[in-house]
Amino acid sequence: MSLNDPLADALLKINHYEHLRKKECTITNVSNLLLKILEILKENKYVGDFEIEETTRGRIVKVNLLHKISEVRAIKPRFSIRKDEYVNVEKRYLPAKGFGIVIVSTPKGVMTHKDAIKENLGGRLIAYCY
Repeated sequence: MSLNDPLADALLKINHYEHLRKKECTITNVSNLLLKILEILKENKYVGDFEIEETTRGRIVKVNLLHKISEVRAIKPRFSIRKDEYVNVEKRYLPAKGFGIVIVSTPKGVMTHKDAIKENLGGRLIAYCY
């Protein structure tokens, strides 16, 4: 685990625990961006509920795993994307069209690429999941 990218570490840990068929994953280095990404993964039914605990060392998140994730990874570097380039992004990061999600940071907040297409927004690529 590196300290340079806590988001990539957290997503890699979820990916690892998912492949080990664990029921729960505990993430320590928690940011607001990570919480928003977990919320998106929960809305798209990739993970179950998650609990946030405040400790003296910071926040801890316990994520219930549903074993529906084949792969979840951070996209590095965080490429800028225009609103008409989402087809290329789907081809590059997802196994098939309409299968999985790419998480994008837009001027209106963090959302899936499908929502960004509906809102006609570009942004920066953060992660993908299928």
